[in-house]
Amino acid sequence: MNWEVFLEKNREDMISALQQVVRVNSEEGESFIGADNKVHPFGQGVGEALETTLEIGRSLGFETKNVDNYGGHIDFPGTGEKIMAVIGHLDVVPAGNGWTYPPYGGEIHDGKLYGRGTSDNKGPVISCLYAMKALKDAGYVPSATIRLILGLDEETDWKGMEYYFSKEKRPDLGFTPDADFPLINGEKGMLIFEFAKKFGKNSANGLELRSVKGGNAPNSVADACRAVVNSPDTEKYDEIRKLAEAFKEETGYKISCRGMGKSLEITSAGVSAHGAKPCAGLNAISIMMMFLGRLNFVNEEQNDFIDFYNRYIGFCLDGEKLGIKLSDDKSGDLVFNVGMAEMDREAGKFTINIRYPVTFSEDKIYGQMEPILERYDIGLVKLSSKDPLYMEPDSLMVRTLLEIYRKHTGDNDSQPLVIGGGTYARATPGIMAFGALFPGDEDVMHQKDEYIDLDRLMLMTKIYAEAIYKMSSEDYNG
Repeated sequence: MNWEVFLEKNREDMISALQQVVRVNSEEGESFIGADNKVHPFGQGVGEALETTLEIGRSLGFETKNVDNYGGHIDFPGTGEKIMAVIGHLDVVPAGNGWTYPPYGGEIHDGKLYGRGTSDNKGPVISCLYAMKALKDAGYVPSATIRLILGLDEETDWKGMEYYFSKEKRPDLGFTPDADFPLINGEKGMLIFEFAKKFGKNSANGLELRSVKGGNAPNSVADACRAVVNSPDTEKYDEIRKLAEAFKEETGYKISCRGMGKSLEITSAGVSAHGAKPCAGLNAISIMMMFLGRLNFVNEEQNDFIDFYNRYIGFCLDGEKLGIKLSDDKSGDLVFNVGMAEMDREAGKFTINIRYPVTFSEDKIYGQMEPILERYDIGLVKLSSKDPLYMEPDSLMVRTLLEIYRKHTGDNDSQPLVIGGGTYARATPGIMAFGALFPGDEDVMHQKDEYIDLDRLMLMTKIYAEAIYKMSSEDYNG
């Protein structure tokens, strides 16, 4: 079947469709009741991204369904009862600052389409949709129904996917195009929690820490952090400025001070990265805590909280300082990321995202941190968890997808991976993460200037078309 011809014919339409979806700011927002008198649980932008993508699917001749604004799907009906699913998502992490091109502009420069979500995950979703279109144009009649499922809160709580599967039949098999090639046969367990502490009131005069705020999401490395301090002795501000200059000279980290009314604002700058790969970034919260640790605030409990951070977190990315440096042969080391920080005169909290090896449990991790937390009278607030996922390398799905990847790339060296990222492979049985980041390519997910290379977009679409073809065929599902 000559479906590759139709991929080439649809190339410009696919790029235009991706631009259309990228131009929708689908950062999760507040739930609201729309003009249709229905609940839109993830905000206006996410809902608009869903409707935009469903409309593109309808324009290509597919059947679509919006499941109460919690998710949706695009169907290529098959002759049998099975469902072969591709599960992607349309929500994105906050864009942050410092972009060269507008994060929701969908601009093309030097063969790259820029924008938040281009690689995570709108680009791969549109790629799979046009892979379905190429098969349809080539006259393919699938045995299993091919269903492109559209998630809406993958970057946060997954409540949308839970709701979707409470209303819709679960697929029998499939993949999610939301990780790396050649394929992902395992995903580390994932925890999101807070270290929290209440501060007692303080009546003494001196340097006060009024506020700290840093980071955009638990699963991103914080690229900025801001603190506000106040002192009755304004000469103290000159001392802090000098300390900041010495700190920059000593460490090379970016930190700056400026007057703000009767207070002093301190800002630190880092480098954003995906929370699964914090080594690719530089945490602005850690920079800020390191600097604040050199100041002496009148509230000793604030000082203790900062001291806890610097002693037991700091720039450590494997949890060793907290006694949770864990590793196994199947999946490697634990990964520790501080995504957000928030402090005021009454309380403080650090939001942590951990990816732990597939042979361990969350109870072991929480248990090993308890002695240190008790010493500092710090509370632990559990927010969410996802169990590890692992599929043996000799399984049919692993062998099939690896063969397809190798056929189209000529890369016979890359092997199946276990990652720290959490994908919709965990959302329902029989799903595996397959692409879309190629080995050796720059990983710009969750970073400023996120982009997708348009030649890579075409290559992944060829790979996805054959994967969808094989996994939905009668031979595979007979």
